[in-house]
Amino acid sequence: MKLEKRVPSGREKNQESLKLLEELREQLYTSNVSLVRQSAFHLSWMQEDGLDILKEALFGDSHRRTKGAAGYGLRKMRGRMKKAGEQVLLEGLKRTDPVTVDVCKNAFLIIRKKTHSKRKAGRQRSQPPRLEIREIPQRPYQRGHLGKPRGPRNNFSKRR
Repeated sequence: MKLEKRVPSGREKNQESLKLLEELREQLYTSNVSLVRQSAFHLSWMQEDGLDILKEALFGDSHRRTKGAAGYGLRKMRGRMKKAGEQVLLEGLKRTDPVTVDVCKNAFLIIRKKTHSKRKAGRQRSQPPRLEIREIPQRPYQRGHLGKPRGPRNNFSKRR
């Protein structure tokens, strides 16, 4: 798929970051599913620029695997971008494209499942932990007395 050149937003720091964003954007549209998903994850760490690229992939005329990876990247947003990613997914639920709606719905189900599972895990921690019974290891013999166990010594008997 031939991509149009992306207009820089002005938030990029230098040429290296521009080059990296363009490379990740191209990888998002390839046929290798693992590479698509990996690039979506890397874009989720790229703040506003990554959000713009993932939003473009989700709402644009692209393949289902690209839209699915964009949904994955949006739900993996961290920090202050997490709410923005969820807003984009909410916006996707209102679209007319059935693939986009399906991807956004699945991403929301996964996000909600994570929040509910954390609550259940917190309740289980309130119970006292079960103690594990272990055997006490035997002490190894000291100073080369492998065959003789240590016992009381009589110092006078050795001097004769």
